[in-house]
Amino acid sequence: MPDTKTNEEPSQPAPPRQPPRGASSVEIENAPPSRRMSFGRKRALTGVAAAVALAGLAWFAYDWLVLRHYEETDNAYVQGNLIQITPQVGGTVTAIYADETDLVQAGQPLVRLDPADADVALEQAQAALGQAVRQVRTLYANNASLAAQVKLREADADKARTQLATAEQDLARRQDLAAGGAVSGEELAHASAQVTAAQSALAAALAGVAAAREQLASNQALTDGTEVQQHPSVLAAAAKVREAWIAAHRMVLPAPVSGYVSKRVVQLGQRVAPGMPLLSVVPLEQVWVDANFKENQLRDIRVGQPAKLTADLYGKKVVYTGTVAGLGIATGAASALLPAQNATGNWIKVVQRVPVRIRLDPKQLAGNPLRVGLSMLVEVDIDDKSGPKLAAVPRKEPLAQTTVFTLDGEGAEALIRDIIARNMGRK
Repeated sequence: MPDTKTNEEPSQPAPPRQPPRGASSVEIENAPPSRRMSFGRKRALTGVAAAVALAGLAWFAYDWLVLRHYEETDNAYVQGNLIQITPQVGGTVTAIYADETDLVQAGQPLVRLDPADADVALEQAQAALGQAVRQVRTLYANNASLAAQVKLREADADKARTQLATAEQDLARRQDLAAGGAVSGEELAHASAQVTAAQSALAAALAGVAAAREQLASNQALTDGTEVQQHPSVLAAAAKVREAWIAAHRMVLPAPVSGYVSKRVVQLGQRVAPGMPLLSVVPLEQVWVDANFKENQLRDIRVGQPAKLTADLYGKKVVYTGTVAGLGIATGAASALLPAQNATGNWIKVVQRVPVRIRLDPKQLAGNPLRVGLSMLVEVDIDDKSGPKLAAVPRKEPLAQTTVFTLDGEGAEALIRDIIARNMGRK
């Protein structure tokens, strides 16, 4: 019989069987190498996935339990009061008592100016006050003289009235006699002229009386209701003396507060003008931190919330405790010298930042002083949201004040009293 061919394909090896779930280690070891490698890979991937899931759950729990109660930023810097020392009067610098980094106390002299010009101005003011006192005394003395002039003019007017009456009587007698022809017409005309002259003299005398009374009233208007010491001219001259006395005592520039000297630009022999910056004093015990939070971080920040701060200067070894003192009312971009103009075609949204002021503990600042401009890391605890979003109560007390510029005016008053007494003729 002929051979017959079949189309049967050669048999293929059967795929390896996967070990059942929960196979023992003996079964895995007895399995082929390829099967053992596949099982190890799956086991490793399963372990990694489980570790990632656990890490994610742990991070979610940490964020929910801890992180969501805090807002943090490293865009924070130490700020403070840079108190500029500026002269109140002009002058030439003759002495400098403090330099950069020096510690100064409130009231301590910092700069002295040449007092020569101020002394001359004070002497001129004293002379003007003495002259004013003497001129006012003259006004008071003129009252009596002008009153005597009024009486003299009134006497002249009485004399003119008497002369007019006599002339009128003479004219009346002559008119009666002229009717009988006893008096000539020439004599009658002469008597009538005497009456006219007497009337003119009386009018002139009355005008003199009125002029004298006006002069007296004018002089009395300058002196009535006041004494020499309280006369406006004397008071004005006395005010000039006080002004010159104050200027003479402002030749020395004191430190308004205690702090450290910074930005000294004044030099010996320099001619300075009022308001010119000479140096600055920085009270480091009064510094604060301006933390610039993103706008989406301000949602839960309130005034009064506690904060923790660390400085690059000390690292995490020193942790400052602070309090949110207030939130800015404008972003940094809006407060810039040249604000951004966003109404343009090529516009890119940029997350804005708003400064949040953090008040620091003065005791911590005394132990670990900060400098103005240092970088800080700020973490605000936002768990308590009962505080206001902005300052709700107006400030009642001064933010800062000093008494070093207050001059005791008793020295000027004593000088004024002495000048008035000497020019009143009592000393």
